[in-house]
Amino acid sequence: MDGSVSLVLIATDDVSHLHETLSSVAMQTHAVAEVILVLGADPTRPPDGRGLSLTTVVADADGVASALNAGLQEAQNDHVLFVASGDRLTPIAIAAALKRAKQQPDAGFVHGAHRFVSHYGVALGPRRHAELGRDAYAGLLGGRVIDVHATVLYRTDLLRRVGGFREEFQSCPDYDAQLRLARAHPVAEYLTETALSRDEDRTAKELRVRLEHLQRVHRAHRPDARDPEVWQEAWRRGVQALRDRFAQEVLTAAKSAGNLRIRSVLTAAQLSPRFVLGEGAARALRRGAEALPGPVGDAVARRRPDLRALRRGRVRLGDLERTEPISRDFGFDRGVPVDRYYIESFLDRVRHDISGRVLEVGEAAYSRRFGGSRVVQQDIVHVHAGNPAATIIGDISQPGTLPPSTFDCIVLTQTLHLIYELQAAVRELFSALKPGGVLLLTVPGISQIDRGEWGEQWYWALTPAAVRRLLGEVFGEEAVSITSHGNAYSATTFLQGLALDEVDQRKLDVVDEAYPVIVTAHATRWTQERRPTSAQ
Repeated sequence: MDGSVSLVLIATDDVSHLHETLSSVAMQTHAVAEVILVLGADPTRPPDGRGLSLTTVVADADGVASALNAGLQEAQNDHVLFVASGDRLTPIAIAAALKRAKQQPDAGFVHGAHRFVSHYGVALGPRRHAELGRDAYAGLLGGRVIDVHATVLYRTDLLRRVGGFREEFQSCPDYDAQLRLARAHPVAEYLTETALSRDEDRTAKELRVRLEHLQRVHRAHRPDARDPEVWQEAWRRGVQALRDRFAQEVLTAAKSAGNLRIRSVLTAAQLSPRFVLGEGAARALRRGAEALPGPVGDAVARRRPDLRALRRGRVRLGDLERTEPISRDFGFDRGVPVDRYYIESFLDRVRHDISGRVLEVGEAAYSRRFGGSRVVQQDIVHVHAGNPAATIIGDISQPGTLPPSTFDCIVLTQTLHLIYELQAAVRELFSALKPGGVLLLTVPGISQIDRGEWGEQWYWALTPAAVRRLLGEVFGEEAVSITSHGNAYSATTFLQGLALDEVDQRKLDVVDEAYPVIVTAHATRWTQERRPTSAQ
């Protein structure tokens, strides 16, 4: 497979924003082999093709699936990407998708991240990514829907082999096709932001209709008794997960519009009584537990430990009522520190990027563990001489320390905060990557400070916003994916130095961006270096 892409633009309903989509296609760093424009049965004259060679197809007016299949039938290349009119691709979208497809050529499809934007193109919230997990079929059955079709790059032959898009589904045929592909073939994920999609304000009625279409597809994929139990359980979870998701969207939309009234709550309750009652009951219990008199309130709090701390004047610190932490060694003296859970989960998720020639700091433990046989050549950098494993000695904030355009991947865990000249270090890391190479970075947010060798060089604690700007100024914002990991519970346990086996690991997965214990970053060198300007 030569990595060529057919790009299908779906404009059966509206071509008013098609020029924006075409412009984003024309700006791709990796050229698109062909562009297929699918118009409705009574086509409006399309806008200027922005220098692209367009093949125009007129689809029957039988719904979205018909339009998708019309484009698929015309596609002449190894991969096919479907983009709705008005959605835009980031400049690196095609290059990023093809890179991931090349890493896993047997994948039925690969998918990246997206961001919703307003009618005027202003970003609405953080980038989003449907994390399907290693068993992507179970993830999709469990209600993890890929919201923006433009983030999905299909292998053309495999999509055709499973029958393309079933026209019996008037809406959400992409969800059905992805389920059929994921059942038969691997699915590959990556974190790069590839699409910007307009987040149109939907009424509660429109949200309900979309839920009904998704449910119809979901019911069609109900596993039978011969299927693995993990799929059956995922499907059962998905029934409720879809309803919960749309109940939350109804409430969120009403809040955003400043119109959260009883009608919206009732609509959400019809979609998912459990979700709405759970949210309301939790708020009522919190208020009630605070107001109940001493012994009664204490009894409620004992039955609901999560409410105990909300009883003003009744907080019990227990083992934590001390000025000395339980461990001053991050928890290493008690076992595996809490922050390693986040670091290693991140590296496991992006293990496909640890391949080719890889550079790691201090040792190669993570490269061996998560890269394995994909690592062709291993290098180790250390700031001081004396490390027998090191192949490079020096300060990575100094120009020339790392060989230019050399590495396919750099694994830099818990190191950047020890370097005073942060921007210089990022430029050196960028320069050391090959075009298409990836930096996998972790830094501490909320943490102890080392009392040993690195204490005098512990210069920074970094927030997600700081890491995003620091890397974005050099790599380009569209090439950087930042994730915050942690919450009040994990921050408290990590600051006290508890070990991983002493905490409730389920609570570590809850994300509260106000408590970034660890910040992780995935940055790809797609472009020439971007140096900060004086305005930045």
